[in-house]
Amino acid sequence: MTTSIIVDTQRTVTPLWPVPQERRVVTVLFADIVGSTALVDRLDPEDVRALQRAYFDTVAGVLHRWHGVVEKYIGDAVMALFGARHSDGFDAYRAVRAGLEIQAALDRRPMVDGIRLRVRVGVATGEVVADLGDVVTGGHGVASGAVITTAARLQEYAAPGAVALCAATARATAGLITQRQLTPVPVAGRVPPVPVWHAVGPVRPGADRHDGPLIGRRRELATIHDQLGAAIRDRTPRWISLVGPTGSGRSRLLHELTRGLTTVDGLAVRWCVAHCQPYPDQVLAPVAHLLRSLAGIRHSDGPAAVHDRLVAALTPLFPPTRVATAVPALQRMLTTPDGSAAALAGAAICREVLLRLAAHRPLIVAVDDLDRAAPPVSRFLHALFGAATERGLPLALLTVHQPQWADTRPGPARQMTIGPLATVQSGRLLRHLLTRAGQPVALVDRLLPLVGGRPGHAAAYVTSLVDGADPAALPLPEAVRRAVGAELDHLDGERRAVLMAAGTLGGLISGAAVDRALGWTPGRSASALRKLVAAGLLLPHHVDGYAFAAPALRQVAVERLPRALRVVFQRRAVDVPSGDAGHLDATPPDPRARGVNGSAARSAEIVRLDTVGTRTGRLDAVFAALAPAGPGGGTGPTALRRGSPTPTMATRPAASGSDANRTAGSRRLRAVASAGDVPPTPATAASRPRRSAGGDPFRDIGRPAVPIRPTPAGSAGHRTLADAGTAPGVVRAIPRPPLIRPLDGLPATA
Repeated sequence: MTTSIIVDTQRTVTPLWPVPQERRVVTVLFADIVGSTALVDRLDPEDVRALQRAYFDTVAGVLHRWHGVVEKYIGDAVMALFGARHSDGFDAYRAVRAGLEIQAALDRRPMVDGIRLRVRVGVATGEVVADLGDVVTGGHGVASGAVITTAARLQEYAAPGAVALCAATARATAGLITQRQLTPVPVAGRVPPVPVWHAVGPVRPGADRHDGPLIGRRRELATIHDQLGAAIRDRTPRWISLVGPTGSGRSRLLHELTRGLTTVDGLAVRWCVAHCQPYPDQVLAPVAHLLRSLAGIRHSDGPAAVHDRLVAALTPLFPPTRVATAVPALQRMLTTPDGSAAALAGAAICREVLLRLAAHRPLIVAVDDLDRAAPPVSRFLHALFGAATERGLPLALLTVHQPQWADTRPGPARQMTIGPLATVQSGRLLRHLLTRAGQPVALVDRLLPLVGGRPGHAAAYVTSLVDGADPAALPLPEAVRRAVGAELDHLDGERRAVLMAAGTLGGLISGAAVDRALGWTPGRSASALRKLVAAGLLLPHHVDGYAFAAPALRQVAVERLPRALRVVFQRRAVDVPSGDAGHLDATPPDPRARGVNGSAARSAEIVRLDTVGTRTGRLDAVFAALAPAGPGGGTGPTALRRGSPTPTMATRPAASGSDANRTAGSRRLRAVASAGDVPPTPATAASRPRRSAGGDPFRDIGRPAVPIRPTPAGSAGHRTLADAGTAPGVVRAIPRPPLIRPLDGLPATA
């Protein structure tokens, strides 16, 4: 059998992995000069060119600093994309910050003949189809979708010097950007009028609110308590890292520690906590936050109040002459923590303040979301830890970050991974959140399979219900989609390909099915699957296969694929060369040598994108001819889907205890498919209905189908009805109906 490779006939480059195009949620920025026509009419052409160069250089410099990609220049308008190739979960935030900075930069930059340019900026967030090979500056046609038109229309309603936001962008930047909602505006082709927000500026950093009881995490809390207590009691500094994906409850665990660990052996413990904002304005901002925390300085304090609080904090630690020189340096660092020589000198004094404070009283320094901080913050913490170790101080460091973050100087930290909540704990958390939100507690059964043991996902789903989401068909919350999309984009191309292909396979995931879906040689996906298990994205199942750790990860991975490619991946996963099932030798070949389906190396068939739909239509015609009548007398894939639901994370097959306890003598024989049939994969076998003794075809859905293979000729005994009428040593194939699997879409719960 040949392998089908989808290519775009308009491009000839070879993609780094099998999906050259993706459906992605991106943020589009559209900027345009106010009154450009009248301005150009009254200027000399040479002055117009100089003005345009200054304008485009300024805008492009800001966009690149915020990791935006200039998609095209349209006259004097600029269109940029954020998150087209790689998302960090803050694409909308970066786009809004870029828009605000473009306005400020143009106000500061002198133009030709003293001209002051005013621009309007519109920012919109939505789904597009992105060509990953073209995501470079000036790559025209990189993305296609309605969100591009929305961004262009929004900038028309922005005031000169302002940044207008769509509703999705406003939701994505809530709590990070100060916003002001305006009256909805009419947009051509849109009914009703479109709501608009204006961005005012970034929000001051602060800690998240954590209320309500902590559910679960008792073991983690006890372990960290013991580690921190030992560091203080033995005067041996320790560095502990809490590691977990977004939504796992890392910050909540830190909050509980600061509330619960206040004394060790009767000694009062002091906490000094900093929270890192995404993309801080200054690289040493978290260090400045630590200084404010230990001195009790508020952002609203004026220079006199800051001076007095610093003097009060340093007087017990330093002699008066040292206090007099240290306070001005610390004030400069608080004002401009930008990584300059003056700011670094202030950070060195701050480090000495923390060390002397630990010499007087046990101290725990904690930094939340350290993965968002710049490398100088990591170097500051390493220097603090090294000095505390040399002096034997009762000091502990507690850092919180995501799994993919790598420290610039790894070594001293003891890592504790925060796993998903148990099912019982997730249910208790959902009941608490639903009750507090005034929602029916009966929705726990609906939400439990969706949250994947992540408290953040549970809170996001309950919030979506409060905002009016339909409980019968809950969409994936935007916050969860952003976080999970960022997890997916942190993977290399091969692991991303495996996850995306695996997402199209119902039920359990087998390496053989992934290899077939991607057109890879048998066994190639094994290494990537092991890495995904190590990263906590896949879970090994007690039956041969894998399951997604978070249902949201499977949904996002599948939705990234173009529709036609989802169908192709599903078809490949169940396709088997007919020659492998048509003739059986007495001794079958080693499956490890030829792969699960017995096929040798495959050739590649180039298929144009515009022919995928035609091929899919031919498959649907075959299904219509082969499918039995559905419950309502219908035929085809639709009727089959009604009769045979595909299991998901919520309904994954359970192992059969009776089969597991059978002796070798009574073990079921494994039959092989007849010519032209398709052997089942773990996913498809679990999803095919089997008729029980009572005649109910759905009674056994969810139990794993035992794979059926021929008995080798040399085996002793084990002759059943399959062998009746055949000579010894000859294997008879047991025919069965061909496998029917709907390929025109994914199950609603996938």
